[in-house]
Amino acid sequence: MSVTKAIIPVAGWGTRRLPITKAIEKCMLPIGNRPLVDYIVRDCLQAGITDIYFVISKGSTQLQQYFSDNQLLDQYLTYNGRQDMIDLVRPPQGVQFHYVEQDSNSKYGTAIPVGLCVPYLQKGESVAVLMGDDFIYNADGSSELLRQIEATPQGGNSMLAVEIPHEQVNRYGVIQFQEDTGMFEKIVEKPAIEQAPSNYINVSKFILNYELLTQIYNYTNLDVSGEFLITEPINQYVLAGGGVQVIPGR
Repeated sequence: MSVTKAIIPVAGWGTRRLPITKAIEKCMLPIGNRPLVDYIVRDCLQAGITDIYFVISKGSTQLQQYFSDNQLLDQYLTYNGRQDMIDLVRPPQGVQFHYVEQDSNSKYGTAIPVGLCVPYLQKGESVAVLMGDDFIYNADGSSELLRQIEATPQGGNSMLAVEIPHEQVNRYGVIQFQEDTGMFEKIVEKPAIEQAPSNYINVSKFILNYELLTQIYNYTNLDVSGEFLITEPINQYVLAGGGVQVIPGR
């Protein structure tokens, strides 16, 4: 399957990580010497992504600063004989970054940032959707997104899933499989442990075709009370006869 565009939602205040997220955006929290979001971007580059749409909060600047040139820093490193470090701080090559603003005081939920990006896509395109507050690390350096793209049929949809201990399922969106075929049926959000349909959870890493993206866009334009979850239009899409493949994470 060919996928060249990715949507990475990074808007929001990161309230579960306060007080540090008062000054540092959630996606910019450090993992080693790199911000969390950089690991997601590098996975995208390995997978052949050439356009990344970041959905950011209004007034956000940290992401743009990180993924742009800093001539003053380059001059400082050169002056101090540290030219070997310049490559570390250069923005990634071969990819174009787009920044789409989301109003944090308006509609919210995992479907909203995806809906905001749909008008920038072309009919017939499929895109990767990767939430910007977590990533999957492979010790062998391989790309999890590339593996997911290769496992997704052309024009199809997929989601990455991981298996967790059953006693933890009430904290996540749990995948329910059809009894007769074993195919994806729906996602059940935060079920009671004794009612969970499986111990496979959705980790919010998707390949979505234009038909499903359009359904998500239409859903975000409804008058819905509360959170707009991306799992809702996905469930409705499958209920209407669409297909979504579940790909187990390694």
